[in-house]
Amino acid sequence: PSLHSYDKDNMDPAIVEKIKPYVAMPEFEPDVIKKASKAAYGLCCWVRAMEAYDRVAKVVAPKKAKLAEAEAEYTELMVGLNEKRAKLKEVEDKLAALNAKLEEMMTKKAKLEFDVDMCEKKLVRAEKLIGGLGGEKERWKQVAADLATDYTNLTGDVLLCSGYIAYLGAFTLPYREEVLKEWVALCEEKKIPCTNAFKLSAVLGEPVKIRDWTIDGLPNDSFSIDNAIVMSKSRRWPLIIDPQGQGNKWIRNMEKKNSLCVVKLTDGDFIRKLENCIQFGTPVLLENVGEELDPTIEPLLLKSIFKQGGAMCLRLGDSTIEYHDKFRFYITTKLRNPHYLPETSVKVTLLNMMITIDGLTDQLLGIAVAKERPDLEEEKVKLVLQGAENARQLKEVEDKIIEVLGSSEGSILESETAINVISSAKELSNEINRKQAIAEKTEAKIDATRLGYRPVAVHVAHLFFNVGELCNIEPMYQYSLAWYVNLFTHAIESAEKSELIDARLVFLIDFFTYSLYKNICRSLFEKDKLLFSFTLAATIFGYKGILDPTEYRFLLTGGLGQKAGSEILPCKWLSEKLWLEMLRIDDLPVFKGFPHDFKKDPARWQHVYDSATPEEEAFPEPYQSTLSLFQRLLVLRIIRPDKLTRAVQIYVEKAMGAKFIEPPPFDLAECYGDSTCFTPLVFVLSPGSDPMSGLLKYSESKGVALESLSLGQGQGVKAEKLIASATVEGSWVVLQNCHLAVSWMTTLDRLCEEFVTSEPSPNPAFRLWLTSYPSPHFPVAVLQNGIKMTNEPPKGMRANMMQSFLNDPVSDPEFFEGCSRPAEFKKLLVGLAFFHAFIQERIKFGPLGWNIPYGFNDPDLKISLRQLRMFLNEAAPEQSLAVPLKALVYLVGECNYGGRVTDGHDRRTLMTILTDPDGGPFCDGIMDDNYRFSSGGKFFAPPEGDYNSYLEYFKGLPIAADPEVFGLHANADITKDQKETDLLLESIMLTQGSGSTGGGKSKDDILAEVASQIKESIPPIFDLEVANFKYPVAYYESMNSVLCQELVRFNGLLAVIHSSIGDFSLALKGQIVMTGDLDALGAAMYDGKIPLMWAAKSYPSMKPLAAYVTELLKRIHMLQHWIDHGAPPTFWITGFFFTHAFLTGILQNYARKYKLPIDTVVFDFQAMRAADDFSTKPEDGAYCNGMFLEGCTWSDEEMTLVESEPKVLYTDMPVFWFKPTTDDKRDSFPHYLCPIYRTAERRGVLATTGHSSNFVINLTVPSNKPENHWIKRGVAGLLSLSY
Repeated sequence: PSLHSYDKDNMDPAIVEKIKPYVAMPEFEPDVIKKASKAAYGLCCWVRAMEAYDRVAKVVAPKKAKLAEAEAEYTELMVGLNEKRAKLKEVEDKLAALNAKLEEMMTKKAKLEFDVDMCEKKLVRAEKLIGGLGGEKERWKQVAADLATDYTNLTGDVLLCSGYIAYLGAFTLPYREEVLKEWVALCEEKKIPCTNAFKLSAVLGEPVKIRDWTIDGLPNDSFSIDNAIVMSKSRRWPLIIDPQGQGNKWIRNMEKKNSLCVVKLTDGDFIRKLENCIQFGTPVLLENVGEELDPTIEPLLLKSIFKQGGAMCLRLGDSTIEYHDKFRFYITTKLRNPHYLPETSVKVTLLNMMITIDGLTDQLLGIAVAKERPDLEEEKVKLVLQGAENARQLKEVEDKIIEVLGSSEGSILESETAINVISSAKELSNEINRKQAIAEKTEAKIDATRLGYRPVAVHVAHLFFNVGELCNIEPMYQYSLAWYVNLFTHAIESAEKSELIDARLVFLIDFFTYSLYKNICRSLFEKDKLLFSFTLAATIFGYKGILDPTEYRFLLTGGLGQKAGSEILPCKWLSEKLWLEMLRIDDLPVFKGFPHDFKKDPARWQHVYDSATPEEEAFPEPYQSTLSLFQRLLVLRIIRPDKLTRAVQIYVEKAMGAKFIEPPPFDLAECYGDSTCFTPLVFVLSPGSDPMSGLLKYSESKGVALESLSLGQGQGVKAEKLIASATVEGSWVVLQNCHLAVSWMTTLDRLCEEFVTSEPSPNPAFRLWLTSYPSPHFPVAVLQNGIKMTNEPPKGMRANMMQSFLNDPVSDPEFFEGCSRPAEFKKLLVGLAFFHAFIQERIKFGPLGWNIPYGFNDPDLKISLRQLRMFLNEAAPEQSLAVPLKALVYLVGECNYGGRVTDGHDRRTLMTILTDPDGGPFCDGIMDDNYRFSSGGKFFAPPEGDYNSYLEYFKGLPIAADPEVFGLHANADITKDQKETDLLLESIMLTQGSGSTGGGKSKDDILAEVASQIKESIPPIFDLEVANFKYPVAYYESMNSVLCQELVRFNGLLAVIHSSIGDFSLALKGQIVMTGDLDALGAAMYDGKIPLMWAAKSYPSMKPLAAYVTELLKRIHMLQHWIDHGAPPTFWITGFFFTHAFLTGILQNYARKYKLPIDTVVFDFQAMRAADDFSTKPEDGAYCNGMFLEGCTWSDEEMTLVESEPKVLYTDMPVFWFKPTTDDKRDSFPHYLCPIYRTAERRGVLATTGHSSNFVINLTVPSNKPENHWIKRGVAGLLSLSY
């Protein structure tokens, strides 16, 4: 068989045994055999394989057998196993199903357990929530309703807020309220929803922030709070009008924690400080700015911020600096009524933070209670602070609750944190509310006690506003709130004590009122002391409701507007002006029917008119018993206004007490006692006053070194050095005539402030004394914080002459007794003292005394005294007195005193007073012991005696000199009294501001009525074309040119009146802008005065508005009549706008007619009799009427000037024939060269004519008395009166 099919599994073992030795032989290796034979090699391999297979098979065979056995057993066992597995699978499936069910049940159980737990927790939380916020339900409902309303009104409210912030900051509270009312009405009209009773604090105010502001010193009144809100919300930096320093104080307190930097524009390093603050985010307060701001800070005001290098930057001056976003900038000014140009106003938010009555009352109440009941005030302050803290925490709590409620998702009950927050917040809230309730009860008790002191706070607050208005009269009358509060504090400490609060209040009010009167009086001029007493009384009775504001207004203005029947006078002795005022008084309820009663029987009132003391006369019934003290003043105003000043004095005495009409005498020691090294002492000068001698004596008595310097150009540096050394050494410095160093005043302001701020403080003995005439440039801060004093020269002839002898050099025995001609010297010494007093006292008679009130003073007298002694010493003993007297007359009259006199007629008066043979002190006759200076004989130069004999003579002179002493008529007293009355009323008007009428018609209604009356009465402008056509320029008729020129001038005036009245009426209705000029027009009309806008285009006039309009209509009628009917035969000279043109026209006609050079033609004047015929024009010249005489009257019987009748101040001049002639042909007759003036003021500016602009011409008026008599009488002709 073949090798392939060999049965390898069943080989014979014997054969295998035989083969084994061969297989083991080395020669039987396949490799060896292969070399011999391939066939043998194959067999070799096969044999070796078989042998190997057999060897292996013997081992494997038993195993295979066992394998087969095992496999059989396995198969058998597997069958059984599969059966068991099938059973197990079935069981496992059942178990899995049971487990799944169990899991489901367990999950259900856990969920149920969780829900139960959560439900329990929710119940607890719900209880907490209901307990915590349950009380809020009603409140939140209300809040939600309010918010819904606010949401609806949001558009209009935000619009109003924007308008308020943008426009109303600079205005006062009443004006803001008025504007808001109009805006709200406008919103309603335009269907813009807004809150009816809109309040800025209700929309933008945050109560917590407001409480913080008030703690920092913001006055707690709505006006101040609104200001603070505007300041905090505006995008522009605030510029605060802050005369009382309230805003400044508040900002300093509010920003103190932020390291506020306070700077002024006058600081040398102002810009450097500002740059640092901008970079580090420190707030800056720029204080005491004027009406112009430094251009350097413009980029800051405009917030010209730009990005550079990733940082916000600002360019200030030459440097670019980083801008910190926390930087804040505040500007304050102490000016009461600044005028900022639009370019400044648009860069800042102007804020008016002038203190209000409510704000000041609250502050003063706090001060009063703090002093009277410090325990209560301390408790009150604690409660306020605690209340503020509680309110802040409550706000935080509410905010937290709202935040939690707002931010929770899903049910609020599932957030344990939220519930815990609300719960703890509510606990805190309840705790705070409990504290607050207790605090409020305590506060209510404290407030009830505090309220007891409210009357004194209200009283003091009202008087502060009265004092604050005094600066409208004189710029030096400035008083700071800090000074006022100190005075109040002093009153609380010094006033009489009492356990009964009502009695204590009376003591406090009385003590403070008089203390204020005393302190203010020492800084007022004599002319304003009665005024201050009266305004004190008016303020006190005004706020108490006793004094009717409309009656007060009538007393000051005499009413407004024209009245029917004013031209028909009820009796001869009542003037047209007073009758018009009497008709106007009928508008006051108390005086209803008064003019009618008067008209029925004027004689019942004549005793009041005729009396020398009408203020003390009994009025006819029922007026004597029904009228109050104040209402009697109104009656006196319309019957005898010249005695109103004395009546006011009586009113103050009866209403306030005699001490309020007796100003305390000047006491330098007391003023010094009130001062410190920080407070300057300011002498407010008046003509003739010189405080230096008194101050030198006082410094000697105190043993203090005193350095004096008169300020002027280039003296500032010296003054600074003096002050610097004096503050160290403790000496005194006097800076005289501060009004002459306007540019140095800012430096003075800075120096005075440095006394307080610099380290170290000045030596306590140091004092700075200043002297200045009233000046608007004097630093307000120095005036407010300093002690002001006036020390006017003595009033009255006796006091003035006595003072001349008590002062240096006459008081020096060597001077008095050291003249070589003692008798003449002493006579002339008294004469010079008389002359000095005479010309000073004459000023009080107004234009009757001097056209211009000159400031004759002591230096004028002193140089004249020294020259008098020198000239008499140098004159030979045998020489006549007339020789040195002639030189002295020139030096004294023309130089020493005359050097001040700028008006030609005043110079004539001065020289007449000095040299008049009938009473002139520098007249030869003075050496006669019977020579008298006045017709009364009381004033003369006594015979030679010792120094004391002259003083005794002066003591025997009357305290008040009669007008005859001054060469004036007794009527001059009426003029003087009327002048005093006018000054008093005008000055009081200046203190009234622009308040409302307080009753009856509103100010706007009155103004609308007055404007309408004027508009209807004034005719349209003249038609110049018609006039030029009818009256062309003609060589022989210059009057044509005069007429046409007059029409041009009147047209200018009429055009202004028509346009301004039209614009004003529109502005009143709000249809155009109320400009400053229109506002001034309204103010003048309300005060019954000629508006400045008209006066600039008008002829001069001193009439009140109603009389001015009447006269204007009369002038227009005269010109219209001339146009219609030709030139009148008699010219009403008053009617011309420019009288000089008319007079020149008359001369020109004459010169051209007779072919004469115009410069050779002059006027001759002829007084005409009243019975003469004036129906035709004279051949040459013109008849002129319409002139009035003041200081005398004209007698038609005697055809000469005669003395005035009692109480008749002005009389009509006769018709004068103005006759042109040449100088050599003038008539010569005894006459008085009477100056003619356009108005009763007589004063004007130097015009191109070489005379005063008020002067018209000198008229030669027949007189049978010496010219000097009428010169001393002050006689003059007037074209227009003042009523």
